[in-house]
Amino acid sequence: MADHIRIARVEGPVTVRAGTTLLGTSARALELREGSYPPVIYVPREDIDMTRLMRTDHATSCPWKGKASYYSIKGDAGMLANAVWSYETPKPDVAEIAGHLAFYPDRVTVTRG
Repeated sequence: MADHIRIARVEGPVTVRAGTTLLGTSARALELREGSYPPVIYVPREDIDMTRLMRTDHATSCPWKGKASYYSIKGDAGMLANAVWSYETPKPDVAEIAGHLAFYPDRVTVTRG
């Protein structure tokens, strides 16, 4: 794994909300720390209400993690465009995040406990 990336299990449950819309709760989330960036919580897809997510054509690429796919959220207050990302086939050094979703903190609230 790239020396500046660390992945660890999150202790206890996390809850994911887009405004008042509950997207899911998970006791199997991971925390990814990359260099000086704030930590990012990755939640297994199975723990998220995927009926609220709509895949978009948007994509980005990271030299350490690979290609990211994006989803918009259909929430009670409307659509949040490209608010969720996923490395569906991440690079081998970060394979743990495959099948997980991450959320932009300015659009989605991820709380611990």
